[in-house]
Amino acid sequence: MSGSTQEEEELPANHTGPKGVINDWRRFKLDSVYQTVSQSKRELLRQMSKPREDDKERLNRKMSVQEYEMIQEEDERGLKRYRKHCMQEMHERLSCGPTFEEVYELETGDAFLEVIEKEHRLTLVVVHIYQHGVKGCEHLNSCLDCLASEYSSIKFCRIDAVATGAAERFSPEVLPALLVYKAGELLGNFLAVTKHFNEDFFATDVEGFLNEYGLLSEKEFTACADDEAEGGDVE
Repeated sequence: MSGSTQEEEELPANHTGPKGVINDWRRFKLDSVYQTVSQSKRELLRQMSKPREDDKERLNRKMSVQEYEMIQEEDERGLKRYRKHCMQEMHERLSCGPTFEEVYELETGDAFLEVIEKEHRLTLVVVHIYQHGVKGCEHLNSCLDCLASEYSSIKFCRIDAVATGAAERFSPEVLPALLVYKAGELLGNFLAVTKHFNEDFFATDVEGFLNEYGLLSEKEFTACADDEAEGGDVE
């Protein structure tokens, strides 16, 4: 039986036995497909079917220090591209809201409630509750005037404690007070806020204090953008 099989395999292509016909058909199809493939693809298929020795060595050898540094550098570039994308996205979101650049005086308690409840959902609202004659209130007003010009997407407001309609809650002992809201939610409630500063304080001191609580994110965004500019353009 084995001799017969060997004999059939060695038969020429035009023999007519059952197995011979099948083999002829297979050989014909393979030759036809091979003829339709370009020379470059043939070479590529040959290389894929038989890996070279240098390919095996390249896979097995350890990574050099130079290659490791190149990979690290590429990772850092990818991270910068991702950060840049995030900052652009953040900028687009911030630019959707209104801009202000001044401190708004709220005359009544209703105006106070309205600015909290009806302001744009992306807008941070900082309200200074003051009272004439209370130490630190007037100076804090001046500091907020400076910050309002730098943080145009934040709405800075002030209101006399008496005008709030809740003067008993805002006695001179807890003034000046800073209340911070976003989308109607209270994010910060700082009573007698000047106790955190020196007697002579400046806008940068108020800015630093609010930044400790992560409330002036726009400034952080600007700083990140500056860092990227120093690092060069990332394509």
